[in-house]
Amino acid sequence: MKKLVLIIMGLSLIGVSCQTNGKKNGTEQVESAIENKVPKAVVPDSVGYIVRLGDEAPDFEMELTDGQKVKLTDLRGKVVMLQFTASWCGVCRKEMPFIEKDIWLKHKDNTDFALYGIDRDEPLETVNAFAEKTGVTYPMALDPGADIFAKYADREAGITRNVLIDRSGKIVMLTRLYNEDEFAALCKKIDQLLAQ
Repeated sequence: MKKLVLIIMGLSLIGVSCQTNGKKNGTEQVESAIENKVPKAVVPDSVGYIVRLGDEAPDFEMELTDGQKVKLTDLRGKVVMLQFTASWCGVCRKEMPFIEKDIWLKHKDNTDFALYGIDRDEPLETVNAFAEKTGVTYPMALDPGADIFAKYADREAGITRNVLIDRSGKIVMLTRLYNEDEFAALCKKIDQLLAQ
């Protein structure tokens, strides 16, 4: 009888052990699946970007001030520059004439190049007046709610910002504010990409 009791107790312990291990493994698998499904929080860099060099540029569709719609992925094969701007940004007003003169006027006839100013959360009338006041002729797009901006930088981060994207859709340069040396490097990088 004692042997039978010991055998039953031993089998019970083995069964409990198997159930516990099964639950533990099952729990670990569920937790692992949850971790893989939940998007990880993106930490902005020191200047507020949430994208990095070498990343594929996040896709979006923008509406230009003339009503035309442009999707970023439709520009693959071109060198693309995005300039995030707004009429209330003093640095933007300082930088935009340089973008017009040193980048847009130089490359606007090159079918392998595209430049878009993306105005952060302002109505069409304001954006049109802003472009006229700064004298820019490159295409301007609307960004209601700063939703396009938020794909590239922390929604509360400042502007002006330039994102340079190569022909394959990868981010190759990110600028913040206006710095003459950095702007010269941006111009040089555009020339290099277009020469390839």
